[in-house]
Amino acid sequence: MKPIRYTEKMVDEFVRDGYWTQETFFDFYEKNAREIGDREALVDSRYRLTWADAKTLVDAIAASWVEMGIERFSRVIIQSPNSVFGFLARIACERAGLISLTVYPYLRQRELRYMVERTEASAVVIPHMYNKFDYLEMYRELQKEFPHLKKIFLFDDQVPSGAPEGTHSLTKMAFERAKKPVDASLLAGRRLDPLWNVALLTTTSGTTGIPKLVEWPTAPRICTSKGRIGLWDLTKDDITMAIAPHAGGAAGTLTYFAAPLAGAKTVMLEEFSPEAALSLIEKERATAIGVVPTHLVRMLEAGPSRYDLSSLRFIRSAGGYLSPQIAEEAEQAFEAVITSDLGTQDMGSVSGCRVDDSKKLRRRSVGRMLPGNKVRLLDKDGKEVPEGQPGILYFRGPHAPAGYYRDEALTATVFDPDGWTTTGDIVKIEQGCLWILGRAKDMIIRGGQNIYPAEIEGLLNEHPKVGSVAIVGYPDREMGERACAYVIPRQGQTFTFEEMVDFLKAQKLAMFKLPERLEIVDAFPTVGDSGKVNKEALKKDIAEKVQRS
Repeated sequence: MKPIRYTEKMVDEFVRDGYWTQETFFDFYEKNAREIGDREALVDSRYRLTWADAKTLVDAIAASWVEMGIERFSRVIIQSPNSVFGFLARIACERAGLISLTVYPYLRQRELRYMVERTEASAVVIPHMYNKFDYLEMYRELQKEFPHLKKIFLFDDQVPSGAPEGTHSLTKMAFERAKKPVDASLLAGRRLDPLWNVALLTTTSGTTGIPKLVEWPTAPRICTSKGRIGLWDLTKDDITMAIAPHAGGAAGTLTYFAAPLAGAKTVMLEEFSPEAALSLIEKERATAIGVVPTHLVRMLEAGPSRYDLSSLRFIRSAGGYLSPQIAEEAEQAFEAVITSDLGTQDMGSVSGCRVDDSKKLRRRSVGRMLPGNKVRLLDKDGKEVPEGQPGILYFRGPHAPAGYYRDEALTATVFDPDGWTTTGDIVKIEQGCLWILGRAKDMIIRGGQNIYPAEIEGLLNEHPKVGSVAIVGYPDREMGERACAYVIPRQGQTFTFEEMVDFLKAQKLAMFKLPERLEIVDAFPTVGDSGKVNKEALKKDIAEKVQRS
């Protein structure tokens, strides 16, 4: 299956410049099995596999699927909690020439119905029961609608009586097939072209709540993984840990994509609780963890000082807004740095901070452009801004996906024919790094002068009484717009308008940028389950209040 967006000119450029290669992710499993085969690769509460074990089981699963008659380029949905066999199933798809779509365990029939229909998936890999939910029964119902969904593979060792025809135990199948030789030439003939074959699909939240599907060959994902490894100084001596679901970027980028390239071990926490996470870090001597901000908050509340976390080197927090206060508390409590980067499932990875960057860079910027990425800063009319001035971020490079799955029209709304795209962020370039000043749609124009919310938010977040802040504009007859600060005070604190203004004046902020209203709230509305502040809701709220006043 050929990616829909890439042109020969584009691919040739990325290959010529050394960013895209002929490597697949399985190649690194094979390399690690050959060179460090006796070292541990994957760990969960049931299994501890060496690289040699992992490679053998991947071959066994892939060979079984080929022998069952699952055709090359078939789509396979993997709905897995963090687990060793969740990882093995993903890499076995690539080995067998199948296209994997790994999704969160919490998705239910409404979202999955769309995915099964859109991909015409022929197989799924699931637990029978997880968190008291019957996944097998859900997919039994989906099979009634979609007869192309012929096979179900369970992470369980036994297939329950009454299961649909075509249901198999993935673990039993793998261990039994691993006892027999595998014809390497059979699997070699199924190899996916890293440049010209779609190898995996990822999901991104749509405005309707139904996730969109993004298609990727392996080349751009391996390119990004190498870039992240460089930023994180990741080596085979690291022990990475998936605390967030491996289906998402917060943990998946670190563990599934980057760790095998470095030969690093991955430990998986199947079910999150702060105590379980902290205990596992201590037990396994984890050096790097992948979390969403909520995990950090809950682990801080659980008292990390009660655990030996001295092995921890860095924390990758993604998938939602992490306030500077929480980041500071976490760095002190865990004695590990928190990385910062920029990227989206729709457009790919943009930039990142190094683990040895200064705290200011890691807090206030999103780091340097990843190798091969090119950047333009444009004004609202599409013209390049003068050097040193902020502008809307446009970029292109080898870290971008092929587009939305089999949808050229939708893809064309995000990428132009040459591969340029925009996140919609207004940024400035300083010290070689990208500093996000706000979204283009969130910029406030007061009396013809631009106010960038992130600049004021960054300053107010440093106030000892401020827990979190969001700056939005509201309509004004005289000035067009004025700025309002929504603030969640720290626990037990009060925060006044006068305190805010005096603090910002002390930071030498231009007078026109000072917020002219302050709204104290207990929480911010968020966009879906991303944790990101829903500024559109705040704009609507303040506009209604101003109109009433």
